[in-house]
Amino acid sequence: MRVVEELAGRGHANVLATHSMTFEITTHSHLTKRGDCVIAVKASRSLQDLSSAFKRLCKNERTQIVLEIEAGGISESIVGRGSPALRLDHPSEIVGRRSTYISDRTLMIKADKAASDLSRELVRELQSPTVLVQIRLIAEL
Repeated sequence: MRVVEELAGRGHANVLATHSMTFEITTHSHLTKRGDCVIAVKASRSLQDLSSAFKRLCKNERTQIVLEIEAGGISESIVGRGSPALRLDHPSEIVGRRSTYISDRTLMIKADKAASDLSRELVRELQSPTVLVQIRLIAEL
């Protein structure tokens, strides 16, 4: 079974993408340099907005969750796992984690990349407030 969710966001001048354990997408428009895991702002959807079919799949530890991100013609993928403990109900944030830590903001655990692992070419695109960021979330069992 496979469920795909699409959302859009924007870049921001303060995107650093230097966090070594997480990445974050937020619906908020404001970003300080302290948010070093944030890779996109002004997201059109958050975890609470995802379909029940997508959430159901994510709550299986055998599910592979993929985040595909594209900005300025440059794209990358991040692959992680689901978990029965995922809540997937945060109203403004989507977080992927290299670890197994879970909060209401967590989309995936055991991710193969964090913000710091993204190509610097993509990060430069994500630092432009005018860039449209396309995000595709795929849950597959």
